[in-house]
Amino acid sequence: MKKWIRLVVFSLLVVLLIFTWKENVELSKALSQAKKEEQLSNQDVVVSNEQEDSSSPVYKVVIDPGHGGDDPGAIGASASFEKDFTLSLSKKLAALLEQEAALEVYMTREEDVFISTETRERPNFANDLSADLYVSIHANTFDNPSVSGTETYYYHDDAEVLANTIHKHLLSATGYTDRGVRKENYFVLTDTTMPAVLLEVGYLTNPEQEREMISEEFQQTAAEAIRDGIKEYLDL
Repeated sequence: MKKWIRLVVFSLLVVLLIFTWKENVELSKALSQAKKEEQLSNQDVVVSNEQEDSSSPVYKVVIDPGHGGDDPGAIGASASFEKDFTLSLSKKLAALLEQEAALEVYMTREEDVFISTETRERPNFANDLSADLYVSIHANTFDNPSVSGTETYYYHDDAEVLANTIHKHLLSATGYTDRGVRKENYFVLTDTTMPAVLLEVGYLTNPEQEREMISEEFQQTAAEAIRDGIKEYLDL
């Protein structure tokens, strides 16, 4: 009798062990399958993000600080140089645009250097890059020191919207007199193959405007306005 009981108990233990082993095997398989599915899901997310990133357009923007080196450009009421104003403002604009993931930013010059107009280096630089936009920064001059305001120029018809958009933002930010958006055959506008504009931000020969324009605060404000115009144009 005792022998029979021991046999029954032993048999039950064997059955229990087999059942437990099968449960562990099934659980292990389930965990392994879940891990594989999670890995595949993560891979899908990575691929999806990569596809999204690769499909997002990246625009090349060329900023052209006017004049430079032996070419000072306009000379202000207190003897400030246009070349210094344009470079300082352009650097601030570049720093703002570089914060935008959809933009690649290039400058025709980053130092006080002369760039020949005869060899058309400025537009050629942008054309060689296959740039999407070209923005040339300038300051104006006039014999009458009371003249002030902002003017924007373009040449090719595909640049008219860009010119008007940036001009609008500049006027709103600075409060300067609107001297209009006009078509003009400056070589940096005629020789570029992408929408290109030339901004005459203000008049250095106007003493009041000169004081504002050479200040860090004004330049930052103007840079932000130009950036906003570019972003609106590109729908960013």
